[in-house]
Amino acid sequence: MVPIPTTHGTPQNTRLADALSAEDSSVRLRAALAVGANPDPDLLETLVRRCAVEPDFFVRDMLSWALARLPPDITLPRIRRELDSERAQARGQALHTLSKIGDRSAWPWITRDMLRDADDEVARTAWRVACALVPEDGKEDLADELVTQFGRGGRDVRLSLSRALVDLGDVIRPVLEDAAADPDPAVAAHARATELLLDDPETGFDAAVAEAQRIVALGAERAAANPEEAEVAAC
Repeated sequence: MVPIPTTHGTPQNTRLADALSAEDSSVRLRAALAVGANPDPDLLETLVRRCAVEPDFFVRDMLSWALARLPPDITLPRIRRELDSERAQARGQALHTLSKIGDRSAWPWITRDMLRDADDEVARTAWRVACALVPEDGKEDLADELVTQFGRGGRDVRLSLSRALVDLGDVIRPVLEDAAADPDPAVAAHARATELLLDDPETGFDAAVAEAQRIVALGAERAAANPEEAEVAAC
């Protein structure tokens, strides 16, 4: 595994930086834990660069935790630069780190492009972070943007979007109603499933999707059987 270049000079930090690039993931995990337990700004660059290439999920999570332990005034500007990285993992992990830090001043950095990122994992993280950082007066606009992603991806992606929207609360009801009338059955079903989850968070997502698909199908069948009624309802 290629070591991450470092700019610090203390022997302890050099050993930790080397351990963060070790072949054994358990060694990397312990190193990330050690860095977080004794935060040192000199290791900021090493941690950020490692986030972009670390293959192990648990190590990446520990790296983000270690970054969150550093002073926000030096960490946040560096994390912001990663949001524009060409590497999807760098963008996604930067967003995840923002969620760990939880500083609402980072809200303006969550752009429409991030919420629509072509990489599903980056987009999922952006949805979650956006809903955590958005101010109260921005929730409606955020909901309007998130519903444009209804019908996207597989089950896990759709579940992530529904959960993010539900976290926004009742402000999402009007946009869910509009999306539930979308001519695309995948979009309509996703919107209705999200509405069911909003009404009853204990409802399983798969059950909510099945029920939503049934409702959408019945609506289509009814419209086909009663075209005059459907035409009146559309007016």
